[in-house]
Amino acid sequence: LLNGEGDGVPGVVADVYERFVVLATYADSLARVIPMLVTAIEEALAPDGIVLRERRGERGDDDAPSRLRLLAGRMPPSRLVVSENGMRLVANLEAGQKTGLFLDHRDNRACLRGLASGRTCLNLFSYTGAFSVALALGGATHVTSVDIAAPALDAARDNFTLNGLDPDAHAFVAADVFRYLETLRAEGRRFDLVVCDPPSFAKSREHVRAALRAYVRLNAHGLAVTRPGGLYAAASCTAQVSPEAFRDALARAAARARVRFQILHDAAQALDHPVAVGHPEGRYLKFVLGRVLERA
Repeated sequence: LLNGEGDGVPGVVADVYERFVVLATYADSLARVIPMLVTAIEEALAPDGIVLRERRGERGDDDAPSRLRLLAGRMPPSRLVVSENGMRLVANLEAGQKTGLFLDHRDNRACLRGLASGRTCLNLFSYTGAFSVALALGGATHVTSVDIAAPALDAARDNFTLNGLDPDAHAFVAADVFRYLETLRAEGRRFDLVVCDPPSFAKSREHVRAALRAYVRLNAHGLAVTRPGGLYAAASCTAQVSPEAFRDALARAAARARVRFQILHDAAQALDHPVAVGHPEGRYLKFVLGRVLERA
């Protein structure tokens, strides 16, 4: 609904989950505009409830614990099921990442769902399994979801069940992704389609170089476990890393993995996450889909 600078309201995010709206602000000074936003949202959407997601840690730290404060209407249920392109997902509006789900990847999930049929898939940093569910619904023969957080994998299994998919027909691995990829390479295991969507590697410009090194290392491992002719989808939500820098990191990763990487699709966040001209950081999400080929 509102995407900060892109919608002319710097520091303010408003996301819609079925009949509920979640507001988040990234500066204490914005508290004075909240009543005006609530009034405007009520007039435009008449939702069942509007809540403010308050961080208990530092501002801008998406990993800090949060709590919901009711602003209007009623509180959303603790287990809220939302629909996305025919897919059903549980949104935890209080404890989930972002405001509950990664809504900015909606179009990218739909893209991969259309390419999954008949493929073995690997979803790295799978969180609650939204990409995994999309792949399975798209006809993937098997999906392996990897995340270091066991509770996130439990939620992923729940999302499979919610969509009429048997979670026992797929794999859910609680592990450090870097170490797991090293194990896969040592065992010679490969997949037809790999998704790599890690958390942000840099919170400030001072950490950009380290983030780029991490992207090269991570994606080199990911490309190496993608079957020749297979598809590899790499994502970055690090705002300080430009699309050009991310593509360069992928090029270096491909060289390190000794493969060729042919870009088929280069996208960003969904269309309802606009970017203001003159604010390049607003194009924070990078999503690069390509084909992995053997070197000639």
